[in-house]
Amino acid sequence: MKILKSFALGFLISVFFLGVPLKAHAHFGMIIPSTEIVTQTQGGEISLTIMFAHPFERNWMDMAKPVHFGAKIRGGKIENLLPLLKPIKIQGHQAWKAVYRLKRPGDYVFFDQPQPYFEPAEGKFIIHYTKVIVNGYGMEEGWDAKVGLDTEIIPLSRPYGLYTGNVFRGLVLLYGKPAPFCRVEVEYNNVGEKYKAPADPFINQVVKTDQNGVFTFAMPAAGWWGFAALNEGKDKIKHKGKSYPVELGAVLWVRTRDMERKK
Repeated sequence: MKILKSFALGFLISVFFLGVPLKAHAHFGMIIPSTEIVTQTQGGEISLTIMFAHPFERNWMDMAKPVHFGAKIRGGKIENLLPLLKPIKIQGHQAWKAVYRLKRPGDYVFFDQPQPYFEPAEGKFIIHYTKVIVNGYGMEEGWDAKVGLDTEIIPLSRPYGLYTGNVFRGLVLLYGKPAPFCRVEVEYNNVGEKYKAPADPFINQVVKTDQNGVFTFAMPAAGWWGFAALNEGKDKIKHKGKSYPVELGAVLWVRTRDMERKK
């Protein structure tokens, strides 16, 4: 009888774990600059690391060379920065690095369009159009500029000079139009694994845009925060004779800093 009970219990546990999908870890396209604010005393050179990862858990995936990598600068000009990319390895996975010199004052909107990434566990391709904004020499102009990507987040809060605890607001565009009620995943770049999550939902925070495509989030710790607004693309991609949906992610990275006391 005990054997039958143990078998039944084991069977139920097996059915439970086979029937209930495990939580999929969030993917994030990433562009992390060496600084988000360039001053006259610092000099104008920054480095940018371009990668594809689970930023809180510090796990990376291989990232093929992006289709596009560039910067939109004050006045609307877009610079092609693809030739600046150099391959690097992070945890044995392919990533990219670029060194760029800010030539004049204003905001620089760095962005990339990656090659589609196939995620067999989710049965879809992932394309995360990623942006980060760097301020140059104190002229605050251009941080809310549209790049013209298939999907992107337009900051409604200035995306630099943010203190820990500040509220950030962004407008999600999909094919140039606001995306109402879409899912926005938020994750912390947990450098040095400084923080641990008490449960999976704490790793990947989730908010939704309102009817106008606007989301709001307050950032509780100092460091880099990524916002990924997720929608299904209008086109599918064929892979091994089968068509798969495409997750289009509009990703934006911003940095918060703790307030400093006078010494």
